[in-house]
Amino acid sequence: IITLSDLECDYINARSCCSKLNKWVVPELVGHAIVTVLMLISLHWFIFLLNLPVATWNIYRFIMVPSGNMGVFDPTEIHNRGQLKSHMKEAMIKLGFHLLCFFMYLYRLVSQIAAR
Repeated sequence: IITLSDLECDYINARSCCSKLNKWVVPELVGHAIVTVLMLISLHWFIFLLNLPVATWNIYRFIMVPSGNMGVFDPTEIHNRGQLKSHMKEAMIKLGFHLLCFFMYLYRLVSQIAAR
């Protein structure tokens, strides 16, 4: 979010912004896929079903990168067609999702410790 807002305010150029953001696309994809699979294996169905759409969206976003683009975030297209606004909206939604998941995982951990 901070990198995108820096780009929006012209504190950073598009090329360095996109290279910073593209560096984190694959680790985010792998990490979220691992968490989703672990929730499936451990039979936490609600959390698995909550994580599945986000993991699917991450995979879809990664697969649908047009050929010739630098990555999910492309410096030549980030200012076109409102992509900067849509990337910012996506980042805010993911931030809210991860905050929700953090507190759900924390609650689950505390309830398991209290049950012992």
